[in-house]
Amino acid sequence: IRSSPAWRHKENLLASVPGVGKIISRTLMAELPELGQLDRRTIAALCGLAPFTRQSGRWRGNSMIAGGRPEPRAALFIGALVAARHNPVFKAFTNRLIEAGKPKRVALIACARKLLTILNAIIRDNKPWQTA
Repeated sequence: IRSSPAWRHKENLLASVPGVGKIISRTLMAELPELGQLDRRTIAALCGLAPFTRQSGRWRGNSMIAGGRPEPRAALFIGALVAARHNPVFKAFTNRLIEAGKPKRVALIACARKLLTILNAIIRDNKPWQTA
């Protein structure tokens, strides 16, 4: 199956981020066609990466992620694992959260949400990944 030039362009834009390869970019494009069209909070909720706080009256529970589409969430989690190890921006972000006392899984979910936000902005602005 041949893909259109627009599809390949989006795929290359997403794959420009260290930690995101062809499989992750294709999964996100297929399972999350809204990428680049929604704001960061809405897209995070759509993927199930938005934290929801459980509380009632004086009782306060933990924040947790829930709902959303499982395929893009799984792809973003794998991308966050790779990015936290090989991408200097995400590595510093994840290490800072872990040093602040966050559990490793919570830090990786935060990294996945940050990755989704960046990918959303890349598609929205039609600009590849740039290190600051």
